[in-house]
Amino acid sequence: MSLTYATIPLQVQGVNLHLSTIHSLSPKPPILFLHGFGSCKEDLADLVLHPTLHQHGFIAYDAPGCGHSTSDRLSATDIPFLVATAEAVLEHFQITHFHIMGHSMGGLTALLLAHKHPDQVLSFVDIKGNLAPEDCFLSRQIFTFPTDDPEAFLDEFIDRTRKTKSHASPLYASTLRARVRAGAVRPIFESMVRLSDHGDLLDKFVALPCPRMFMYGEENRGLSYLGLLEKEGVDLAYIEGSGHFPMYSNPVEMYRRIALFFARTS
Repeated sequence: MSLTYATIPLQVQGVNLHLSTIHSLSPKPPILFLHGFGSCKEDLADLVLHPTLHQHGFIAYDAPGCGHSTSDRLSATDIPFLVATAEAVLEHFQITHFHIMGHSMGGLTALLLAHKHPDQVLSFVDIKGNLAPEDCFLSRQIFTFPTDDPEAFLDEFIDRTRKTKSHASPLYASTLRARVRAGAVRPIFESMVRLSDHGDLLDKFVALPCPRMFMYGEENRGLSYLGLLEKEGVDLAYIEGSGHFPMYSNPVEMYRRIALFFARTS
C-alpha cells in the first residue's frame, strides 16, 4: 500500500478551502482519519505499514486552519464546519461507506459525522475524543485564560502545554505553531466546549449501531464514563505508557489494538 499526497480545492458553506490530503484507496471501504487539534493528517499514516490493515483504503487530511491546508475564513472553523468538511471530502472521493477514526477534536468531529450518517459508518475508533465536559482540558483554556489577542493566546497555550508533565506534551507543543493557525483556535475551542457540555455526546456514542472502540492512555484511567462504555459493549483500548497522544507515546500498542479491533469486527 502506497500513499498519494494531493491538495484538493473545496468550497464548504461558502468558505474556500485547499485541503492537504493523503490517501490510499482500495476496492474496500476506506478508513477516514480525522486528526486532533494541533495535530496533522500524518498522525496515523503508519497504518499503511501494518499488513493486517493493508486491505483497507485510507484517507486523511489536514483540517481547515491546520497543517498545510488553507481556508479563506478561519473564523468559520468550528466543529459543525469540520463535520461539513468531512462530508465534502467523502463526496470528493465518492465514498459512500467507510470506517472512521478520530483523535481528540477529530474524535468529536467523527462522532457527529457518524451520528448524522449512521448507515454509512462501518466502524468507529475513537482515540480519546470528547464525550463529556471532563474532556475539555485543552479546549476550556479559551475561557480559563481569556484574551482578545489570538496570537497571544496561542503563544501562551503553547507555553503552558510544553510545561505540562504529561506524556508527549512537550513534543506536541513543539509543533503547534506550524500545525494550527491562531485565527482558528477560538471557534474550534468554543464549539468543543459547548458540544462537550451540552451536546449529549456520550448518548450519541453509545447509540451508534456500528462496532465502536474507545482508546485512552493511562493518564485517563479515571474517566467517569469508562464503566458505562464497557457496559454498552464498547471495546475499551487502554494504552499503557501514554496520555492524550498514544500515537506519539506508544504507537506499537496503539496499532496492535486497532488491528485486533478490525480483525474482530471485519
